[in-house]
Amino acid sequence: MNIAERTAPAPAATDTEKHRIRTGVIARQLDQIAPGTARVRTVPVTTDRDGEQRLATWVALDDALGGPVKADHDAHRAARGLLLRMFPAADWTRPHAYDAITGDLALDEPTMPEELYG
Repeated sequence: MNIAERTAPAPAATDTEKHRIRTGVIARQLDQIAPGTARVRTVPVTTDRDGEQRLATWVALDDALGGPVKADHDAHRAARGLLLRMFPAADWTRPHAYDAITGDLALDEPTMPEELYG
């Protein structure tokens, strides 16, 4: 006679595992968008088009050594769109830097060296 055994549900993925998986997905997609991309920087800027102020976003794609990745406008737009979808809670009105190697998204605002504070 077959006896049905109760099995415990599969354990939920840990936060660390989820982070690792998401980092891998983003890295693969960035590599498809612009091969060699290891860092994406976004900076909101105000532009003047025909006398009308508009908010735009400047996007830089860098390789692992910090050099620019050769990519067209569509690749820059796609990289930004990917980050917007993957980090919907981020405040994109502020500059950010995403490290595709570590998976960290951080504010990327300039700071003044401590010795200049007075």
